[in-house]
Amino acid sequence: MSAGFIDLQVNGHDDVDVATADREGWTRLRGLLAAQGVTSWCPTLITAPFDVLDARIAAVSAFAVGKGPEVVGIHLEGPFLGDAHGAHLGVDTSPIDLEWISTLPSSVRIMTLGPEREGARPAIAALRDAGVLVAIGHTRASTAQTVDSIDDGARLFTHAFNASGPLHHRDPGALGVALADDRIALSLIADGVHVDPMVLQLAWRAKPAGKIVLITDAAAWRAGRLADSGVALVDGAPRLDNGVLAGSALTMDAAVRYCVDVVGIELLDALTAASATPADLLGLHDRGSITPGRRADLIAFRQGLEVAATWVNGELSFQTGQ
Repeated sequence: MSAGFIDLQVNGHDDVDVATADREGWTRLRGLLAAQGVTSWCPTLITAPFDVLDARIAAVSAFAVGKGPEVVGIHLEGPFLGDAHGAHLGVDTSPIDLEWISTLPSSVRIMTLGPEREGARPAIAALRDAGVLVAIGHTRASTAQTVDSIDDGARLFTHAFNASGPLHHRDPGALGVALADDRIALSLIADGVHVDPMVLQLAWRAKPAGKIVLITDAAAWRAGRLADSGVALVDGAPRLDNGVLAGSALTMDAAVRYCVDVVGIELLDALTAASATPADLLGLHDRGSITPGRRADLIAFRQGLEVAATWVNGELSFQTGQ
């Protein structure tokens, strides 16, 4: 038995894309999430023009209420990314629009941005003051820019090692700072494709307890979509036509199994990275652990850490054989 998983980065799953799903798609998506032990999650919207993002935020907010895994906030991965765009198309590199940030609804709980962007420091401060979890990512920020971003309140590195500048022994950059600074957590995609298992092990050794977060960054790989981009599943992960990774086909239970069985992480540590740590980062003090007084967000496992049943706030949401 474990506390329910909390996935901070879900672009979609299987054949359902968060950016374009209708109500029926959202119902199916909740079922897919419950089947992998997810009880709370953040629908993730990637870079798009402001008017498109505004419409998608409104749609997600409208569909967010329903039975099953609970939406605990929207994650905006962009539009103010750094210089490592990855699969994000049409990134506008003009200064961060603080006025647009000020209009974001309270449903936005995480924003990933690049510390090297002009206006990053006041943007981080404004988001922090609004109660938004600021993440750095898709970045080639300098060491100094990264330290500044953490001083200003950034507390998460989005899918660390992917879409980021390299680590260098004389110029640590964003990765080096994030590995060394205990104030910031790393989110990791543990699917055997995005990050080598030895690097995952190094990350776990570098960070103190409670500073590693497992995410899926899952996309609608079966539908061949990541928002406005077409993708195809190649060698276990969705990719653009040019081969660039575009999300994952990972599930949270598979991420935990991979960390335990392949990377050699202790089971309790892997489960914590999928539950208590993301809860703490979002200030969700009513979930994330099996503790008296907290929500009954629970997972029962079969042998081999396969999900047998999932309860959301005490209500059965998935059971093997349903």
